[in-house]
Amino acid sequence: QVQLVESGGGLVQAGGSRGLSCSASGRTFSSFAMGWFRQAPGKEREFVAAINWTGSTYYADSVKGRFIISRDNAKDTVYLRMNAVKPEDTAVYYCAAGGYSSGTYYIPGYWGQGTQVTVSS
Repeated sequence: QVQLVESGGGLVQAGGSRGLSCSASGRTFSSFAMGWFRQAPGKEREFVAAINWTGSTYYADSVKGRFIISRDNAKDTVYLRMNAVKPEDTAVYYCAAGGYSSGTYYIPGYWGQGTQVTVSS
C-alpha cells in the first residue's frame, strides 16, 4: 500500500520561511515526478511545484522565486522550502507522486493527506 506522509505544516509569519517534507512508502518514485499542490478555503486545488526524476523543477508563477522544491531519491522524500511567505500562501498543502507530468502540467497518481500551512500577517 502506497502512502505519502507530509510533515512540517504549521503557523508562520508573513515574510518568514517554512519547510515541508513528504516521505513515500510502499513503492519507490525515484523514476517519477513528485510535487506539491495546495488548496485554500473555497478554492480549487492548485499546482505549486514539481520535480521530475532528473531533478528538473517547475513552479507555479505565484511561488516562483520564493519556493524551492527538492528531492532525495534514496529516501523517496520530496521537500518544499517556502520563503518570503505571504498570507495568500495559506492553504492545505498536498504531496503528490507518480502519475503523468510535463512541466507544470502534472496529474499525480498518489496523494498525501495534506498538511495545513497558515501565514499570519
